[in-house]
Amino acid sequence: MSLESRKGVALEDPGAEVVDQLTGFWDKYGRVLLGAIGAVVVIAVVAVFTMRSNAKQENDASKKLAEANLLFWQGDYDRSKTVAQEAGRTFGSTWSGTDAHRIAGDDMFWRGDFKGAITEYNAYLAKQGSGLLADAVRRSLAYSLESDKKFTDAAKLYDGLVGKFERESSAEFLAASARCYEANHQNDEAAKRLQRLLDEFGDTSYASRARVQLAMIQPPTN
Repeated sequence: MSLESRKGVALEDPGAEVVDQLTGFWDKYGRVLLGAIGAVVVIAVVAVFTMRSNAKQENDASKKLAEANLLFWQGDYDRSKTVAQEAGRTFGSTWSGTDAHRIAGDDMFWRGDFKGAITEYNAYLAKQGSGLLADAVRRSLAYSLESDKKFTDAAKLYDGLVGKFERESSAEFLAASARCYEANHQNDEAAKRLQRLLDEFGDTSYASRARVQLAMIQPPTN
């Protein structure tokens, strides 16, 4: 085969055409691809460092939370509150930083600072509004509101907690709601809660007292 013929075959080689296409594609889009790959690498590196940073923050926050919790159970409410509030401020984005508001609220409640307790419990619920622990915080919030003489708000919370825990607690909440309405001079609303307590939770320890209370606010008519 002549040289010219061989050159013609080479020019018509499909492999060479593919190489030319790839070369052209790379010339046109290579920088874009490199930029995209680089962006993915950067995102991955940032994600790894973020995860490590978050893990460290949670670890540090959990240590503070454990300290605050220990001080609470030792009855040192002032120091426990200080440590818990520091954890909440410093590690507010972590689970332990959120839970620190609950402990600070408990500290304030047992010190008689009901307004402060209300603030801390609401701060917790603003970040963690669902789940069993959140309902437990609502229970504490309801008692704080009642202690602060915010009877209407407390009664609404008590009513909303009925059925969230075991039967004894549900009876407790209805009795507490009735107590709030009675304190608010709304005996008809109080009577409704007491009657519900007797109808649905008559086997609990709150039933006998509910009967007495109901008889007192709704004496029989002749």
